Amino acid sequence: MTKLERGSHWRATAVDRHNRVVPDKAELERGRASYAAAAWVDAHDTLTNVDRASPLAPPDLELLAESCYMLGRDDEYVEALERAHNAYVESGDIARAVRLAFWIGHNGMHRGQIARAGGWFGRARRLLEDMGTDCVERGYMLIPMWLEQMSRGDYKAVYAATLEAEAIAERFGDVDLVWLARDEQGHALVNLGEAAKGLRLVDEVLIAAASGEISPIPTGIVYCNTIAYCRDAFELRHVQEWTQAFTVWCDRQPEMVTHNGLCLVHRAEMTQLSGSWAEAMDQAREAGARYTQGALNQAAQGQALYRQGEIYRLRGEFTKAENAYKETSGLGLDPQPGMALLRLAQGKKDAAASAIRRVVAERTKPLERVAVLPAYVQITVATGELDRAAAACNDLDEITEVQPTEALLAMAANERGRLSLAQGDPARALEWLRRALGLWHSLQAPYEIARAKVLIAHACRELGDDDSAALELAAARDAFERLDAKPDLAGLGASTHGLTPRELEVLRLVAAGMSNRQIATSLVISEHTVARHVQNIFAKTGVTSRTAAGAFAHEHDLA
Repeated sequence: MTKLERGSHWRATAVDRHNRVVPDKAELERGRASYAAAAWVDAHDTLTNVDRASPLAPPDLELLAESCYMLGRDDEYVEALERAHNAYVESGDIARAVRLAFWIGHNGMHRGQIARAGGWFGRARRLLEDMGTDCVERGYMLIPMWLEQMSRGDYKAVYAATLEAEAIAERFGDVDLVWLARDEQGHALVNLGEAAKGLRLVDEVLIAAASGEISPIPTGIVYCNTIAYCRDAFELRHVQEWTQAFTVWCDRQPEMVTHNGLCLVHRAEMTQLSGSWAEAMDQAREAGARYTQGALNQAAQGQALYRQGEIYRLRGEFTKAENAYKETSGLGLDPQPGMALLRLAQGKKDAAASAIRRVVAERTKPLERVAVLPAYVQITVATGELDRAAAACNDLDEITEVQPTEALLAMAANERGRLSLAQGDPARALEWLRRALGLWHSLQAPYEIARAKVLIAHACRELGDDDSAALELAAARDAFERLDAKPDLAGLGASTHGLTPRELEVLRLVAAGMSNRQIATSLVISEHTVARHVQNIFAKTGVTSRTAAGAFAHEHDLA
């Protein structure tokens, strides 16, 4: 400890005229000011020093507790809240004691301490019953109830409970509870198929969170909760905007720890979607390595590892992907559908099919199923189980009728196109795939765009349109090369540099030294057609002579 730090510590110690230890007012005000400025480390250290010298009053203990929470120090957070709770009970401020009992139970619930959480929620309810008077804390005690209802999928009950909580909050002017309730109303409405209505509420919540109307802990909860359920509903535009706002909020508090892990995971998801895979990997690694303190950061560990596994898989680093998925599973998170798609990429079709069938059978809620159904279609088409693939496409169509987001519509159209190709209907496939491509372009998702183009190329080729097929494949190849998507590149085979199959035939014969007349005779086509193919070859390969074309063919293994 430095002299300055020692001095700061001892300034927190003073005595009154009765020789009783009292807190140093200047240090206490400094701690309060640091809390107000979101300077969490100084708030924690200063208030802790003051508390060691002379126990803090309950309101200041709450400030210390929240500073501990923002630093990911859950044990210290709960200890400070318990002390403040007991002090409120002793002083007769039962309503405030109930509020803190709720937050202690809430923390225990997120840490998996079910019995402890239930005990604190039970104590809060008993104290409320003993009070016998109306107070805003009755609204807070609806939160454990609606969380349990949400886990059961009883979204109508959640909506009713949140409306009741909102009414109580408005009656008592509690801004935090108002927005917590409205945020969960949006969640319930999205799950009830009323996404437009739910997202209007969500948009209001974003404004309140970003403007600082809500206190720190509820603000963090609102950000994490909303991004999670918008992501689960594939409302990607909302995920992008909320993640941007969440990042700004985190950046304003450089000392904060507790929400940063989840924030980085969400950023990695959106960064990957935009095609910046290296940056997404860095964000996922940072989330997993740097932010480990606190229940929320620990929950983010599995998600960070899964995101790393996904990027490794797409890059063709299969051993690293498998290790990341195994670590994901070790932290209690199911590494699907990534693991099943990894097995497919490794050529282990039976293992892929078994895994994805198990996952789809286990997930019964629509928005849980939709996350794995595209992979199910891809795998069952690859294994020739077209009836299963068709059933999955039907499921996707039914879900998109209720949740018609751009991403879900793109996924459904993409997989319907894949199935139509496998069923031998390239014309119908092209209709679906063009629709998917437009939606992926709207979402600015380069990898998904490239994969759709590959399927479109197959459909064009089936329809005899080799030129269009070559153009689509060339564009897909360029995208895969930029992304470093090695398995997808391997699936395309050697580059044809945009040349159609017929142009490749002509190029090989040019390289062999044949004249246009000889080529025409060999391929049973007119000299005029050969001349047109030769001009196309010159344009696509950037050469200006037959000799240069032959050299190009040999150099690129096309001869």
